[in-house]
Amino acid sequence: MSQNIGFVSTRFSGTDGVSLESAKWAKILWDHRHISYWYAGKLDRNPDISMCVPEAYFYDRDNVWINERAWGARNRTPELTRRITGVADHLKGTLYDFVETFNIDILLVQNALCIPMHIPLGVALTHFIAETGIPTIAHHHDFYWERPRFSVNAVGDFLEMAFPPKLPSIQHVTINSFAQEDLAWRTGASSIMVPNVLDFENPPPPPPDDSDFRKRIGVEPDDVLILQPTRVVPRKGIEHAIALVAQLRNPKCKLVVSHESGDEGLEYHDALLELAHQSGVDIKFVHGQVLPAEAGANGASVSALAEAYVHADLISYPSLYEGFGNALIEAFYYRKPVLVNRYSIFITDIEPKGFQVIAMDGFLTRRVVEQVQRVINDADYRNEMVEQNYELGKRFFSYAVLRRKLRSLVTAFTGLDDL
Repeated sequence: MSQNIGFVSTRFSGTDGVSLESAKWAKILWDHRHISYWYAGKLDRNPDISMCVPEAYFYDRDNVWINERAWGARNRTPELTRRITGVADHLKGTLYDFVETFNIDILLVQNALCIPMHIPLGVALTHFIAETGIPTIAHHHDFYWERPRFSVNAVGDFLEMAFPPKLPSIQHVTINSFAQEDLAWRTGASSIMVPNVLDFENPPPPPPDDSDFRKRIGVEPDDVLILQPTRVVPRKGIEHAIALVAQLRNPKCKLVVSHESGDEGLEYHDALLELAHQSGVDIKFVHGQVLPAEAGANGASVSALAEAYVHADLISYPSLYEGFGNALIEAFYYRKPVLVNRYSIFITDIEPKGFQVIAMDGFLTRRVVEQVQRVINDADYRNEMVEQNYELGKRFFSYAVLRRKLRSLVTAFTGLDDL
């Protein structure tokens, strides 16, 4: 029996992890006749099956006003309380409209009930789920207690209530073992762990002969393209990628950053530009030159980063912290060697599987730089590394894994094994 699935978040647009992972979930659900509909403040999904509510976007004017006063203070004014509850009441009404318009059977909330980028939306969702008892899968990518910037706040009561809420109709989903344990310890809530995945059963196609990606971003055919496939935010550790290119001392090595800046301000972007200039590193921020995502089945966007990965010679992933590590799995999928800063989830959930990477522990060493040089220059060594990683990715992080997990989640609500 097909179900109408209502995806809800602040944003389903672009190449952030939540947008990309939700598209994969929608594809698996669509393959088994479940129809997905989309609700967010910013959307690039098919408008025929979407409801765009600008007030639900984390950059909406009211939400920016709220965030400026909610974080970094211990007490809040009555006006802040009124503004949060007022926006939440408005958004709750739009959620009722969304569910009624598209006859939603199951709500699938993506990250809006764990990371308080939009406090009113989390409150609205909590009230809506409590009032309706609608079956809800809450897919948690990041929790607020994992981010230092949320530690000092004036909204502890809202965080306790809605991030995440403890309601009987919610099935919680976490993406790593640390998050699963923390959620249980902090709230007593159980969860199903679902790792982020890629379609390893179907390898990516080879690059077209007429691809102009390198020309478009100002990189020569014989340049060594080191790709940093992440957003430009401090926890991505992009300064380590700059240091790596500087230590390689090869003017043909170019550092290319694929994603946009701005989610957490532009100061980090500007600091990186200054550091690269001082280090003599050619860094290119190419978000505007990456071709836009295409609309896939059921309105879900297809990643725009495929051509960037295909043309890359090495993937740089020196993150200080990751909820999972989409770009790392993408490097395995596109058969690219990867430099990884051994963040906690990599150590617990990925490294033990046997993947071969160039690993650093918080800082660059001569050994790391020498390994990078060998990977760039030794084709046999590089090919052995990436082929082993691809086979392990197929075993542990494929669509088959997601399909099994989604079958359990949907069956828990419907009683029908139809995935």
